[in-house]
Amino acid sequence: MVLGSDGASIALDSDPAWPEPPLTPDLDTTPRQPTRFHATSFRAQGSPHSSHFSSDTGSTSESVPLVTPKLHVPPSPLRDKSFAPEAAFLTSTTDTFGVGRRDNDSDDGFTLSLPKSHSKSQSQRLPGWIVDIVSPLSEFMIDVDPQEYFADLQEIAEGESGSVYAARLVCPVESLTLAPGTTHVAVKSIAIHPAVSPKFQDLSHEMELMRGVHHEHVLRMDAFYVNLVDDSVWIRMELMERSLADVVGLVGEGLSLQERMIARFASDVLLALEYLQKHHIAHRDVRSDNLLLNASGIVKVADFSNAVRVTRNSPMCVGAVGVIYWQAPEMRVGAYNALKVDIWSLGATVWELAQTEPPFADVQDPRQIGVQWPPLRQPELYSRGFHEFLKLCSRPFASRPNANELVNTPFIRNACGRAVNVQLLSQCRAIEEHMLQKETESGGES
Repeated sequence: MVLGSDGASIALDSDPAWPEPPLTPDLDTTPRQPTRFHATSFRAQGSPHSSHFSSDTGSTSESVPLVTPKLHVPPSPLRDKSFAPEAAFLTSTTDTFGVGRRDNDSDDGFTLSLPKSHSKSQSQRLPGWIVDIVSPLSEFMIDVDPQEYFADLQEIAEGESGSVYAARLVCPVESLTLAPGTTHVAVKSIAIHPAVSPKFQDLSHEMELMRGVHHEHVLRMDAFYVNLVDDSVWIRMELMERSLADVVGLVGEGLSLQERMIARFASDVLLALEYLQKHHIAHRDVRSDNLLLNASGIVKVADFSNAVRVTRNSPMCVGAVGVIYWQAPEMRVGAYNALKVDIWSLGATVWELAQTEPPFADVQDPRQIGVQWPPLRQPELYSRGFHEFLKLCSRPFASRPNANELVNTPFIRNACGRAVNVQLLSQCRAIEEHMLQKETESGGES
C-alpha cells in the first residue's frame, strides 16, 4: 500500500476483473526500427506526426517527398550523415524550451513577434498555390525568411513527412524570444506539396490543442516558417539530445540503466502528465520514442498528434491510437477514460527500460496480448517499490491512480539526481563514438 497525494491509501490487491479483449483488434503491431546510432540519435524528434506509428485506422497520412533545405550558404561538412556523434549534441544549456513572450495582444497567451528592425515580410511574395496549401497554419506562421535566422543545417533524423535538422542561430536569441544561452535549435522541414495538406491540418489542430501549454517537461512546436528557396515549411523546436528509445538501444552495447535512473525518467514524465491532466489533455501515445532527453538530462513528452482534450465530467473516448505494446488494454475494447491511458503507457515504458524491449514484443498474434505485462526476467534485481509502481500503472482504469498520486510512490521518491542522467548521456555518446569507430574500421577493411 502506498499513499496518494491527498493521503488516501492505494491498495495493491483486489483488482476488479478486466473485460475480455476483442477477437480481431485492428491495431498497429509494426516493430520499431532499430536505432541508427550515428545519424538518428534524435530519432524521436523526427517521429512526431509520422503516420507509420499510429494505430488510428481512421487517419493515415500519405507519404510525401523528403526535401533537403537549400541554403544561401556554403555546404557544411556537418551535413554529412557520417558525422561524428558529438557533432549532433549541440543544444541549449537551459532547462526550458524557447516559447514566446507573454503579450496581451496574443489570444494564446504568448507571441513570437520580432523586433521591427528584423522583420522581413514574405507574405506578399508567396505564390498562391503555397498560400492555399499552408493556409491551415497561417495563424501560427512567422512572416520572415528563416534562412536569415538559422544556418549550418545538419540532418539528425528522418521521418515520413520530412527530416529534422540541428540548426545554428545566426541572430540574437532575443529576436526569436528564445532562452538566453540558446545557440542551436531543431528545425523540421516539410516539403510543401498538395499531398501534405492533411498533415498541415493535423499540425494546426495540434497547435490549437496546445494553446497555453507551457511546461518544463512538455516539448511543443515553437514556430512555423515558409522557406521559399525549396518551398518547404520549417518547424522550430528545442534541440533535444536523444529519445529514451535510443537510450534503451544502447543497453546491449554496454550501457547500464539503473533503477534510480529509470525512476528519474518516470518522475519527469509524471510531472508532465500531471500538468496535462490539469488541462484535461490526454497524450494517448506515451512511449520511449516520444520521451526525449535534453543535454541537461530532462525528459520531455513530445508528439501530441494523437492527443485529445476532454472535459472534467466527460473524459471518455473511443478509438485505439498509438502502438499496441504501450497501449492500455481498455483502448481495445470500447470507450475508455482518456486521462487514465497515459499512466498505463508510462508503466509499459518503465517495463521496457528495465527489459530493453516493450511488453509483448515477442507476441506474433495481437489477440494474444494480455491485460497484464509479462513477468520481469530477473525480478530480484528490482526493489519492492519498483514492482509496486508497475502494479499500480497496470491496474484497470477504474482503480488506476493519477499522476499526482504516483509521484509520491517509493519508486519515484528514490529517483537519482539530475547529474546522474547527464553522466548517462555522456556514456551514450562514448558508446556511439566507439560503435562509429568500429563501423568505420570495418568498412575500411572491406
